[in-house]
Amino acid sequence: MTGDHEQGGPLRSEVAVRRRPPANGGPANGGPANDHPANGGPANDHPANDHPMDRHPANDHPAGGHQANDLAAGSTGQVADQISGLFRAHAVALVRVATLLLGDQQSAEDVVQDAFFGLCRGLPGLRDRSKALPYLRASVINGSRSVLRARKRAFLRRVQHEPPVWSAESAAMAGEDRKALLAAVARLPRRAREVLALRYYLDLADHEIAAALGISRATVSSTASRALARLARELKEEQ
Repeated sequence: MTGDHEQGGPLRSEVAVRRRPPANGGPANGGPANDHPANGGPANDHPANDHPMDRHPANDHPAGGHQANDLAAGSTGQVADQISGLFRAHAVALVRVATLLLGDQQSAEDVVQDAFFGLCRGLPGLRDRSKALPYLRASVINGSRSVLRARKRAFLRRVQHEPPVWSAESAAMAGEDRKALLAAVARLPRRAREVLALRYYLDLADHEIAAALGISRATVSSTASRALARLARELKEEQ
């Protein structure tokens, strides 16, 4: 799947607005799409007791054996179906977020894959299946942080890693505006990059970003405002 819009388009539009002279009124806040998956549950299937008990000896069939196997198989199938649906609907957007945070798509795809593996292991024990998507978002953020920490340690040991997307090799294929924007985003603090990625690449509302990052909604708003102002300032200076 290719996503609903070009990668980084809403972020570029917001930065462009910040670069224009201020006008009366504030920016419009758009609400995120309701992307929570529907919860489906197995129907209770109780066979009617239409045979007298004395016609069948008690030991003819193991008690509950086949029924337990059927329920286990049904539960496994439901987990697989839900994970497949989440992957089809959200994998591309999650890779884009991780790419913005990490700088290269290969590392981003690895992080998203690990997040889905973790969900596959943990979903059967997740009581509220509607929390599966927030779990994935948090896993991608935490996985990206782990990669960045590993890169920092590698840099201190002078170990090289793959060039980021905003390097000259990769950015040469991108438009000049996108290249400049990615370079400016790369210079932002980690939290600012995460807030912008979740807001403009996943279209999350501030309260959803706050829940994903474990910070307050006010912190999300102030961090985004400062980050956008800094991007607009730096891009204007480069013109």
